[in-house]
Amino acid sequence: MTKAQRQRSTSGRKTNKLPKIVSLFSGAGGLDHGFKSAGFELSAAFDISPAAIETHKRNFPGATATAGDLSALGPKGVASIVKEAVDTGSRIGIIGGPPCQGFSRANTTATASDPRNQLPKLYIEIVRELQKHFEVEFVVFENVLGIRDKKHSVAYQNLLSGLRALGFQITAKELCALDFGVPQTRRRIVLSAIRTEVAKRPVRPRRRRGLATVQEAIGTLPKPKFFSRGLVPEDIPYHPNHWTMNPVSPRFKMKAAIHNGRCFKQLSWKKPSPTIAFGHREIYVHPSGTRRLSIFEAMLLQGFPDTFVLKGNLSQQVEQISNAVPPPLAKSVAAAIRRSLRE
Repeated sequence: MTKAQRQRSTSGRKTNKLPKIVSLFSGAGGLDHGFKSAGFELSAAFDISPAAIETHKRNFPGATATAGDLSALGPKGVASIVKEAVDTGSRIGIIGGPPCQGFSRANTTATASDPRNQLPKLYIEIVRELQKHFEVEFVVFENVLGIRDKKHSVAYQNLLSGLRALGFQITAKELCALDFGVPQTRRRIVLSAIRTEVAKRPVRPRRRRGLATVQEAIGTLPKPKFFSRGLVPEDIPYHPNHWTMNPVSPRFKMKAAIHNGRCFKQLSWKKPSPTIAFGHREIYVHPSGTRRLSIFEAMLLQGFPDTFVLKGNLSQQVEQISNAVPPPLAKSVAAAIRRSLRE
C-alpha cells in the first residue's frame, strides 16, 4: 500500500469527497468551469499564457493559477506547486488539453515531428510524478480529432499505452458540442481515464438539450463596442468582452453572400456555428455580414455563462475562446466521471 493509499484509508468520512482538480494547459478554463459546475473543487491550474491565467484568476479565485511553460517547469516543478495547493495524499483528478495545432487537420503543414506533439508525452510524465504524491483517481485529456490520424498514430497510441501503464481504464469518445446544448458543431476527442481500482462503469457523457442556433444564443444582444485607442473594459457597455475590431477590409463592403472563405466565413442565424475561431483575430463574421463577432458573442456560442469575463487584448481573448472546451460539454464529461467513480 502506498503512502497516499494509507492516508486515504484513515481519513474517515473525507473519503467520500470528490477528488480535487488539477488543470494542465487550462487556458481560460472552459474544461475547469464544467468540472466546477459538476461539483468538483478546482485547486490548481497551469497555462503558458499570462493573459489566460489572469482570466482564470478572475473567474476561479479559489484556485492556485500559475503562468508558466510546463515543459520548463517539468513534472517535479508542477508537483511542487500542486503540493502547495493540495494536501499530499489527497485524491485528485487531472484535466486538460495540450495545444492542438500540431495535430489539427486545419494545419495542412502539420507533421508528426511538430514539437507540440510531444506535449501528450509530457502530460503522461506529469501524471506519473503526481501519482507519487497524490491518489490520482482520474485523468481527462481533450484534443482535436486529428490526433487519431495515421500520421499521428504513434503519439496517440503512446498516450493510450502510457495511461494504461499508470493503472487507468480508458474511455475514448468523439464528442460534438451541439449534442450538449452548445450551438456549435465543434467535434473533439475526449479521453477519460479512471483508476482501475475505482472505475465502476465506463465514462458515458449524457447528451443534453439546449441552444441549437446562432440566433438563440446571440440574436437579442445589442451592438458591440468597436475598438478605439485607449479603450478599457469600463468603456464597454453590456459586458466587458462585448467588443470587436472595426471592419477595415473591403470585403465587408461586398454582398454578404461572398463572405465564404476561411477568413470571412459568415454565420447563419438559423444554424449552429462551426468551431468558433481559428487563430489570432480570425473570428467569424456576424450573420449581418457587416462585422466580425464580438468576443462576448463568441463566448456565448461556446457555451460560457454571461458572468464569465476574459482578460487580455483582442488577440489574447480570441486565442482563449478559440482553444476553450465548451463548458456545457465539459460539465457532462465531469458528471459522467462522477457516475463512474460512484460506488
